[in-house]
Amino acid sequence: MDVVCSGVVLLMILAIAPVAIAAKESAVNLLEAEALLKRGWWRGSTAATNISAYCQWPGIICNDAGSVTEILLPGYGIQDDLTNFSFSSFPNLVRLDLSENKLHGAIPHQIGALSKLTHLNLSFNRFEGAENQIHGSIPSEIGNLKNLKYLFFESNQLTGQIPPTLGSLTTLIYLDLSSNQISGSIPLQLSVIPSLKFLDLSSNQLRGPIPFTLNLDTWSRLKHLYLQNNSLSDIFPWKILDLPLLQTVDLSRNRISGKIPTQSEWYLSTLDLSHNILSGTVPSSLSRLGDVDLSYNALEGELPCELVNKFGPGSFDGNPDLHYTSALCGASPPVMKNHRHHPPYYIIGHGVSLLVFSLIGGLVLYIFCKTKVKKVEVELMDNKHGDIFRIWNYDGHMAYEDIIKATNDFDVSYCIGTGGYGSVYRARLPSGKVVALKKLHRLEGENPNFDKSFRNEADMLSKIRHRNIVTLFGFCLHKRCMFLIYEYMDRGSLFFILRDETEAVELDWIKRVNLIKGIASALSYLHYDCDPPIIHRDVSSNNILLNSQLEATLSDFGTARILELDSSNQTVIAGTFGYMAPELAYTMVVTEKSDVYGFGVVVLETLFGEHPQEFLSCISSQPNEPIMLKDLLDSRLPPPTNPLVVRNVALATALALDCVNANPKCRPTMQQVVNRFEAGRREPTRPLHTIAVNQPVSPPVLSLPDQTRADGTSSLSTINEFHVDISATLPSSNFSIHVST
Repeated sequence: MDVVCSGVVLLMILAIAPVAIAAKESAVNLLEAEALLKRGWWRGSTAATNISAYCQWPGIICNDAGSVTEILLPGYGIQDDLTNFSFSSFPNLVRLDLSENKLHGAIPHQIGALSKLTHLNLSFNRFEGAENQIHGSIPSEIGNLKNLKYLFFESNQLTGQIPPTLGSLTTLIYLDLSSNQISGSIPLQLSVIPSLKFLDLSSNQLRGPIPFTLNLDTWSRLKHLYLQNNSLSDIFPWKILDLPLLQTVDLSRNRISGKIPTQSEWYLSTLDLSHNILSGTVPSSLSRLGDVDLSYNALEGELPCELVNKFGPGSFDGNPDLHYTSALCGASPPVMKNHRHHPPYYIIGHGVSLLVFSLIGGLVLYIFCKTKVKKVEVELMDNKHGDIFRIWNYDGHMAYEDIIKATNDFDVSYCIGTGGYGSVYRARLPSGKVVALKKLHRLEGENPNFDKSFRNEADMLSKIRHRNIVTLFGFCLHKRCMFLIYEYMDRGSLFFILRDETEAVELDWIKRVNLIKGIASALSYLHYDCDPPIIHRDVSSNNILLNSQLEATLSDFGTARILELDSSNQTVIAGTFGYMAPELAYTMVVTEKSDVYGFGVVVLETLFGEHPQEFLSCISSQPNEPIMLKDLLDSRLPPPTNPLVVRNVALATALALDCVNANPKCRPTMQQVVNRFEAGRREPTRPLHTIAVNQPVSPPVLSLPDQTRADGTSSLSTINEFHVDISATLPSSNFSIHVST
């Protein structure tokens, strides 16, 4: 009898348990819905009128049980007191992004109850005075967020000290508290977070020494350390620079003291210790580093020539007792800028020189104003010897001799890459500006085709200016030495970043979408804003360069050509295998649609993390096989969940599939691509896991609006309509992307 009763009780418990769990989940969901509704942040959104469908509200992501897991509202225009937000109502919250809004008030202590939180971003909430900003101290309860990986509080008005409890965040990868008013010392606990890769405490009011206790857990994965613009003091712990993965250290504008070790094995890409009180000599071992700035310290002695030649004298200015031998180093002046007293004859000579330069400067300024010249252009020509040297938009002091000295006559140690017909060098000019030099190989310079390509690139880039097209500062065209002077893009090419596991992760979905939009804008500018239009002819990931902010620029215009509207535009095949439009193999007629095809391949490569050759072959051989979009995206990144990002990724994929259409007449123009990205901001989307890519459909042909060129002629394109169920209408395609049921 007891056994029977026990069995009955067990069955009752098993029957009641799911009901209890469901009731608990329902209570949590109701609490979340009430908290969201109470805040009123979505009053202007038509999607937020139905409280029962809050999981469909902009920026809200829910799990299968209907509980909120993500609130992603960056730049949503929210104006509210942060203390009014009921953090405790969201026990399952994983990501919270309220950055770039108009939030104010203190960060409430209840935020520490979000035990599942992995991403927290409250950065850039400054507006209309200090009283309308996130202020107060960082609550110590942040240390309870044991799953936190990304913490961004930069650019607010936070005060007080950094809570030592942040050292308990053992999974933290990114910590950015920069540009606040945080005071006190840096807690020792921060230096033992084993997973930390990025630490930015710059532009605060921090004092005291830099904490560093060397053990196996001390910043073992740290790559970037930014502590500049504080009041840190004491002797610098040089052992920090021995960290195995460290790449960037910026401690400028502090009160750091100490002597640089004479023997070191550092291999950082950037070391900035300028505006401190370092003393002693400068060792030659620093030449292993990528970039160094030791200006405005108290360094002394003889400066090794290899450091002067590699980093330029400007990196060592403001050290009165530091000098070098100009005859040996091939640079001048022999003493760092140090404001020493000089004899009378020097002052007189200097005064006369200033007077002469003033008169010349006044004359030049007068001529400049009279002729209404809009840009600085220094031009030296000698037709007898074939010399041409030109400079635009620069400081007017760059000369051929500066380039030679900056690269030690193009020494191999300054070479950062080699291409088909030239090498690229990194050079720091006397002004401190870092530039890239593309130099034609001497043997290739004797080849008429290479010579023509090199001169073509100089000619093309001298005529165009766009934020997403690499800037040409000047060039030298001489039969014995030909080089182009470019803006230096320190992150290299998109091709190599996508093939580096660490850098590929840093290139997140938002950065990838922005990169795609930037290149689209550049190509649209070349095709429609230049008169006559310019065709790049070699759009590939190798020719897209990224700066320190991972912003993209289009480069390598050696094969570019002007589109002659009244000619056949037949040409020899040019471009990179895998990015060339298929029609070039049999027509050899170059049009703007050739660039469109290359752009489409680059977009797919950017989103997939690898060249899409296998994908393109698959959809050609198995046209009816549905492929989920989430399975195609770069697996090194977590799948995008922010609705705005998902929408942009889906739209970029759809447009890319349009661009790789085998029929050039069915490809959109770059102007249409840019317009679609703009129109896409107003369109709703669906969760990523519901979006599939199908091939191909046979829809009716849709005529798109006329695109007018700079000369007034019309270029009417027709492309097939496709359907993406993230919006009512999208550009046409021979592909379809739809929501699976």
